[in-house]
Amino acid sequence: MRALRVVLFALLWPAVALVAALSTGAAVAAQRGRVSLAFDVLAHFAPIWLLGAAAAFVASLMYRGWARWLVAVPAMVGVIAAALLVAPEFLREAGPHVRPNAPDQLKVIQFNVWHDNPDPQAVLDWLDQERPDIAVIEENSPAFAAALAGHPAWSVACARCEVMMLSRTPALSVEHGYGGRSGPLTHAVFRDRRGTFDVIGVHNAWPTDRDQPFQEARLADAIAAAGHNRLIVTGDFNSAPWSFARRRWDEVFGIPRRERAVPTWPAHRYKALRWAGLPYLPIDHVYAGPAWGTLSVRRGPRLSSDHYALVVTLAPLAPH
Repeated sequence: MRALRVVLFALLWPAVALVAALSTGAAVAAQRGRVSLAFDVLAHFAPIWLLGAAAAFVASLMYRGWARWLVAVPAMVGVIAAALLVAPEFLREAGPHVRPNAPDQLKVIQFNVWHDNPDPQAVLDWLDQERPDIAVIEENSPAFAAALAGHPAWSVACARCEVMMLSRTPALSVEHGYGGRSGPLTHAVFRDRRGTFDVIGVHNAWPTDRDQPFQEARLADAIAAAGHNRLIVTGDFNSAPWSFARRRWDEVFGIPRRERAVPTWPAHRYKALRWAGLPYLPIDHVYAGPAWGTLSVRRGPRLSSDHYALVVTLAPLAPH
């Protein structure tokens, strides 16, 4: 038994100590994301640091004496630091809810369909099955547009835009913005039995890109100009909810983000990423103004995109 313990120590303890050090170091460094966008990139991966630190702490229990404490103490620091990043997402307000039989329900789908999508027809077949009232699509491509031509049931807003919208009734008006650091943004106005409402779709750069703060600021201006009450905002924000930047912009936007920690990426291999199918980054988001109640939020199936879709069903709140 002693010999086995010596072998396990020699083989496993260095790896356990390394996992504890890396996870804790990243989680602690991510705390500086409050003042640094560069360090805030680490906060996007907070659940990974939490899992790594927790696994290292559990593994440390195999050892005794100094070997245990040299891993257990830093691992527990990592668990606490990572939990401080993740917990606010589960404690925040995500807007009012409505009962399942609420009238005038509106199903909204948020979906980055991927410019390299090998089978856009599969995406469109799924959308036909889901029959959303509005689908906000990012990374529209010539291949996707060609496949869409065979689905005349959809009304298309901004058909040649990188961010397009599909709807069951035509938009009353459509505006599109794309320039320099601004990134693609499409703004459409629709009408239902309660009146008009605005829908804004965006596709932001990665958090490693210096353009992302400018894109968020431009969106904040568009939200302020549109008015909050019946506004719906959705898109691929490339921003996880445990980042300090996402939390700050959530507050600036002033309308509730309706999904809570729903991982949507990756769904397939992406460039050098050799494993996929188990999404770990919640980077697609849906916001809705205070006149909307949330009925349900769910993730779509794995299709031919590198993202999973978000399916959010809303309904107007009864007037007081």
